[in-house]
Amino acid sequence: MKSAEIARRFLAFFEKNGHTVVPSASLIAEDPTLLLVNAGMVPFKPYFLGQRTPPYPRATSVQKCVRTIDIDEVGKTTRHASFFQMLGNFSFGDYFKEKAIPLAWELLTTSVADGGFGFDPERLWVTVYLDDDEAATIWREKVGLPEERIQRRGKADNFWSMGVPGPCGPCSEIYFDRGPEYGAEGGPVADEDRYLEVWNLVFMQFERGEGSGKEDYPILGELPSKNIDTGMGLERMAAILQGVDNIYETDTLGRILRRAAELTGTTYGENERADVSLRVIADHVRTATMLVADGVRPGNEKRGYVLRRILRRSIRNLRLLSGDESFHMHDLTAVAIDAMGDQYPELRADADKIHSIIDAEEKNFADTLRAGTTLFNRAVRRTKETGGTVFSGADAFQLHDTYGFPIDLTLEMAAEHGLKVDEETFHQLMQRQRETAKRDAQAKKLGNADISVYGNLLETGGPTEFLGYTDSESEARVLGIIVNGESTGAARKGDQVELVLDRTPFYAESGGQLADKGTITVDGRGVVDVEDVQKPIQGLFVHRGTVREGEVLVDDTVHAAIDTGRRASVSRSHSATHLIHSALRNTLGPSAGQAGSENQPGRLRFDFTSDKPLDATEIAQVEEEVNEVLARNIEVQYLETTLDEALRMGALAMFGEKYGNRVRVVDMTEYSRELCGGTHVAATGQLGLVKVLGESSVGSGVRRVEALVGLDALRRVSTESALVGQLSEQLKAPREELPQRIDSLVSRLRAAEKEIERLRAAQVLQAAGKLAESARDHGNSRVVTHRVEDGTTADDMRKLALDVRGRLGEDRPAVVAIAGVPSDRPVVVVAINKEAQQAGLKAGELVGVAARALGGGGGGRPDIAQGGGSDVTAIDTALRLVEQRVAGS
Repeated sequence: MKSAEIARRFLAFFEKNGHTVVPSASLIAEDPTLLLVNAGMVPFKPYFLGQRTPPYPRATSVQKCVRTIDIDEVGKTTRHASFFQMLGNFSFGDYFKEKAIPLAWELLTTSVADGGFGFDPERLWVTVYLDDDEAATIWREKVGLPEERIQRRGKADNFWSMGVPGPCGPCSEIYFDRGPEYGAEGGPVADEDRYLEVWNLVFMQFERGEGSGKEDYPILGELPSKNIDTGMGLERMAAILQGVDNIYETDTLGRILRRAAELTGTTYGENERADVSLRVIADHVRTATMLVADGVRPGNEKRGYVLRRILRRSIRNLRLLSGDESFHMHDLTAVAIDAMGDQYPELRADADKIHSIIDAEEKNFADTLRAGTTLFNRAVRRTKETGGTVFSGADAFQLHDTYGFPIDLTLEMAAEHGLKVDEETFHQLMQRQRETAKRDAQAKKLGNADISVYGNLLETGGPTEFLGYTDSESEARVLGIIVNGESTGAARKGDQVELVLDRTPFYAESGGQLADKGTITVDGRGVVDVEDVQKPIQGLFVHRGTVREGEVLVDDTVHAAIDTGRRASVSRSHSATHLIHSALRNTLGPSAGQAGSENQPGRLRFDFTSDKPLDATEIAQVEEEVNEVLARNIEVQYLETTLDEALRMGALAMFGEKYGNRVRVVDMTEYSRELCGGTHVAATGQLGLVKVLGESSVGSGVRRVEALVGLDALRRVSTESALVGQLSEQLKAPREELPQRIDSLVSRLRAAEKEIERLRAAQVLQAAGKLAESARDHGNSRVVTHRVEDGTTADDMRKLALDVRGRLGEDRPAVVAIAGVPSDRPVVVVAINKEAQQAGLKAGELVGVAARALGGGGGGRPDIAQGGGSDVTAIDTALRLVEQRVAGS
């Protein structure tokens, strides 16, 4: 039975039994405490915690999940996978054990011909919690399972909680006996390799208190409403129903694994190390495909880092197996899309975009590997030469910061060389960098990860009515006031406050459009300056600002008014974003899909998928096309319709975005038609002018265009025109001849700089003879140490050291140490001849002595090495230490 058919049967069975089929939520979790959805019940968590009222009493779903803690274990066993699908049925105070247990048994044991999974009842075992007599009785008396196939287990195995105070309860797990060839007799308590868990039924009936671990917490009492949460792993069920040993041999992962083996010329099952790599590739390619499809992009933080990490692990394992630098990710991604496409049709629809992002990451990582591996090998060699066993945390940070090496990759590569990594130093440097980057950043969505305050307001007052498409001000009622993360009845002058109104003209930040600013006024009593508006949970607008005067109370009638000038400017930018999107697609093709945007007053940035930069001609083409549309003054129309109808009309949906059944279409005749909830101009001519500032890279396969709109664009054009006029006046050349005149000046300047550099180098090298004559004897060795003038380049210092070494000859050991300050940091170069090497001296060790005195490090070949540091005042000391080391050898 194919995986897609297993999912279809599961949903159909529970839909027939009164459950609402809920589509899988995005892997990007709404829960601010989670990076990615990691369990089937996550989308229903607010209902179980009582933060929201469920819209249905029963539900069923097939939920996409990614578990990041398993990434390091993937490949090592046939059990672990980073992506999995959880089949589940849920009851929110509707039915409990007496219904959940028989439903599970019915689906498992009903014949395939009648819509079930066709399990032999004689091969099914169950476990229940130690004192859950109720569940044991239902299994025995209502289902008819023999007592000997019902086993009891303790809290660690058969009791569930979220790990925090809240709902908890016993669970009952159903196991399938694979047969004596898989292990010992005796049921799940004896051997969980033979007896494979297929379904976990969780009975939420208690409330737990504070505590740690799986067992160390008190049970406070029974819940007023008892719930059901079940989970069946689709991949594990597929392995059983398809008659294979493990998930890597199923119809989805197996296809990717077999193709990876073909591409790399390996055979699965012949070599354990190769098998591990093939499993890593199969799992990670599928996970990456699903993450990209849900809108995650490769990056160095959070979800982006998870994606980058698994992609780069895949690519590196492919190269280890194939022994070459071939590009295979496109081929494997296509297999993953085809394997999962029956369950998730959007994969096939978005295949081009998924390929463009993954292909670009593979290409970028190929460049990273080439550059970073050189640095890595140099660091390994330096570590081993000094007898070390720990790879420097500073080197690991440089690999990450400069070359994009994930720390996991450095750990793997170091382990292959028998080295550990100084992770403590690495993480200290990473934390220091994050703190520097985020010093001025503030949390925008949630100051407190507990969303129950917002959930309660949404529950009691309902969704906020948005009036901003038609009104710039309105009367409203205060439904809630939040100060310092807690709900309160009043806020007074000086308070930082969050206000929830029943209706509002304020646009909440979303879809790349910044929030409105303005005021909320209580007649004769108070004024709140609104600086930001967010939607921490869907449907609830939260106005954030400061009480400037007086006070505001819950249930007050207030007057809400936006800054209309700012709104108009932001709306112009948002409309310009749509036009630039269309112009980019017309210039580059449909693969130039939106990957993010930000619309500010008078300014915008638009991110799009592309594996190459725009050239000057393409930028000019986009800008000209957009301004032609402005000149045509096209009317902007709006339509609310169903998602299916909007897509049939040809409206563009943002890749990775999740939409409801009703959507808003922003239509600029035939030129641009997109799904969008933002505010826009009435006609394109209101934009006035759009000036593209340029484009840049913001990540693998993603480019960014920045532009000015309206008066800001006009001011930029005027400023540039004035600058060109000044250049024309200073260079005594017509405007149209300026490029050629400036090229000529730059060429002459570069030629002069080269001549100056040549003369400086010649001057430095002239000193070589005198330096050689000044060599000091230490035993049988000759030593020259010298500090060059500040500004002498490191390359010239190197040439001088080699020249002096050559003049000293090969008849006896000779050491030359040259130091200086090329720019702002000291550099030292050490060169030694063959006789010195035979005497046991090494340039790398000598330069290390000097570099440590300078507060840094260095390395190189045995005959010549270079290092540096940060302490300019220690140069003379560094040179003296080199000479002392030679004298003492």
